[in-house]
Amino acid sequence: MYESPFFKTSELHLLPQAPGVYKFHNSEGIVIYVGKAKSLKNRVSSYFNQSKTHNRKTLKLVREIHKIEISIVNSEFDALLLENSLIKELQPKYNILLKDDKSFPYLCVTNEPFPRIIATRNKNTRNGTYFGPYASVRAMNNVLELIRKLYTIRTCKLSLTDQNIQANKFKVCLEYHIGNCKGPCEGLQNQKSYNKDISLAEQILRGNLNIPKQYFREHMEREAEQFNFEEAQKFKEKLELLEKFQSKSLVVNPRLTDIDVCTIISEEKSAFLNYMKIKNGSIIVTHTIEIKKKLEETDEELLLMGIIDLQQLYQSESKEILTNIEVENIFKEFHTITPQIGDKKKLVEMSLKNALFFKKEKLNQNESSKIKELRVVKQLQADLQLKDLPLRIECFDNSNLGGTNPVASMVHFKNGRPAKNEYRHYHVKTVVGPDDFASMTEIVGRRYSRLQKENRPMPNLIVIDGGKGQLNAACIALKELNLYGEIPIIGIAKRLEEIYFPGDQYPIHISKKSESLKLLQRLRDEAHRFAITFHRNIRSKKTFVSELEGIQGIGEKTIDELLSHFKSLTKIKNASFEELSKVVGNSKAEILVRSLQNKKGELS
Repeated sequence: MYESPFFKTSELHLLPQAPGVYKFHNSEGIVIYVGKAKSLKNRVSSYFNQSKTHNRKTLKLVREIHKIEISIVNSEFDALLLENSLIKELQPKYNILLKDDKSFPYLCVTNEPFPRIIATRNKNTRNGTYFGPYASVRAMNNVLELIRKLYTIRTCKLSLTDQNIQANKFKVCLEYHIGNCKGPCEGLQNQKSYNKDISLAEQILRGNLNIPKQYFREHMEREAEQFNFEEAQKFKEKLELLEKFQSKSLVVNPRLTDIDVCTIISEEKSAFLNYMKIKNGSIIVTHTIEIKKKLEETDEELLLMGIIDLQQLYQSESKEILTNIEVENIFKEFHTITPQIGDKKKLVEMSLKNALFFKKEKLNQNESSKIKELRVVKQLQADLQLKDLPLRIECFDNSNLGGTNPVASMVHFKNGRPAKNEYRHYHVKTVVGPDDFASMTEIVGRRYSRLQKENRPMPNLIVIDGGKGQLNAACIALKELNLYGEIPIIGIAKRLEEIYFPGDQYPIHISKKSESLKLLQRLRDEAHRFAITFHRNIRSKKTFVSELEGIQGIGEKTIDELLSHFKSLTKIKNASFEELSKVVGNSKAEILVRSLQNKKGELS
C-alpha cells in the first residue's frame, strides 16, 4: 500500500460503498483533485492500493493528499453532475478543465416591450432569453440575417412603452421606409402582431424550423385561395428562404431529430472532442475542443465529461448520443450508441472528420509558432553575429529599492519562449549596501559555478539588464570561473536600447522594428518584473514578521506557520479565533487575538 506523508490510509475502511464525489485537499487546505465514484470506498482506496499501476503524475497527487472529503449522492449520474460542477467552481490543479480561451457569441431576445434580437458575448439572464452559444460569429450572423429577412424585428433602442407611444415621443426611421420595420414606435404595429413574429423567430433560434415553415406554407395557401397572389408570393419567398437555409446543413435524413453526436480522438497528452447537435436532420451546433490530459483519464471518462459539459453549454436535452467508442450505459438520463451502419453511422463519421480537422489545425498552428520562434532566434544570431544559435538565453537583473533587501533574478528563455521552471531568485549575500555592480558579480558567479558543479548545460547567450558597468561586473564573475569568452554576453541599456559587448567602447543599435530586439526587450522586462515581485514579497514578509515578533509567546516557528497559511498580516488580523486555532492551537490563538486587539485599540 502506498502511504501519503499526510493522510492515514488506515482510515480508508471508514469510507462508504456508495456513489458520490471525493475531494483531495493538500496540506494548505486547497482542493487539488475532484473525482466521482460508483463506490467511494473502492475508488479512493485504489489510489493507495494500486500504486504500481499509477503514472508519475498520479503518484505525485497521492503524495500531496492531506485530507479527503466526500459527498454521497443518490446515483452515478448525480455524481457525474456534481463532479462537473465542483471542477468548474474549484478548478483543481490535477483535474482537466473543459474550457475555451474565448467567449462565445449568443443571440438574446430582450425583456422589454417589443423585444429586440441582439448579438452579445455577455450572458445575463435578467436581460432576456439567450440562444446559443454559437461556435462562431459567422454562424450566429447567418441565423440573425435569416430572421431579419423573414420578420420585421426592430433594431432601435427606443423605450417603446405604451405611455411613450401614446405620447407620440418617437417618429419612424429609415428602417420603416425600406420595409424592415412596421413602425411600432408610432403605434403602426401592435404588440400581439409583433410578438407573433418574435415567437416564430424564437422557434428558428431553437432549431425548430418546421413550425415557421408550416406557418408560411399555410398563409401562402390561404392567400392563394383568396387570389391574393402578391401576398402569397411573399410567403412563398420566405418559405424558400427557410428551406434553403435548412438545406445548407441537412445531414442525411430529416427524420433524425433531437440527437447529439460526441466523438473523441485520443493521443498520449491530448484528446480532441467534437460535439454536434441535430434537429430535424440539420446540424444546428458543431463544436470541437482540445483536452489536455493530466492524470490517467480514459477516453470513456473524457467523453462522458465532454458530453455533460457541452450539453449544459448548448442547453441540449437529447436522450440519445451517438459516439465512436463504446461507453457503458449506466445512466437513465441518456444512453449512448455506437452505430455500425446507416445515417447515424454517417453522422459519427462526419463528427470524427471535424475532430481530425481540428487536430491537424492545432498541430499546424503549433508548428507555425515553432517556426516563427526559430526565425526570431536566427535573426538574433545574425544581429549579434553569434557563432551558435542562441536557443538558451539567460537574463539577469537586480533590485534594491531604497537600498534595502538587495535581491536579484534570472530568467531563462528556451527557443525564444520563457521556460519558467528555470527562473531563479537570489538573495544577495556577500555585498554590504546598495552596490549593483558587486551584486551582479555575485549572482552571475553563483549561477554558473552551480551549473559547473552540477555538470548542466550552459546558455548560448547571457543578457545583463544594464550598460557597461553592469556588463563588466558580470564579466568579472565569468573570468573567475574561466568561462569568459566561452559564453557570449551582452548588456542592454534601457534608455536608448543600446547593446554593449565586453571590451567594445561603443554600443550597437538593432532596428526598433526588429523581432530580435523585441525578444531582448521581452527578456529584460521579464527579468525586471521577476526581480521587483520578489523584492516586494520580501519587504512584505519582513513587515509581517516584525509585527508578530513583538508578541510575547509567539516564536519563529509559529510565525512561519502563520505566514505559510495566511500569507499576509491583514488576513491574520481579520481571522477568527477558530481559524487561528486550527493553525497554531488554542493557547497561541488566544495570545494573538488578545495582542492584535490591543494594537487595534492603541491605533484607535
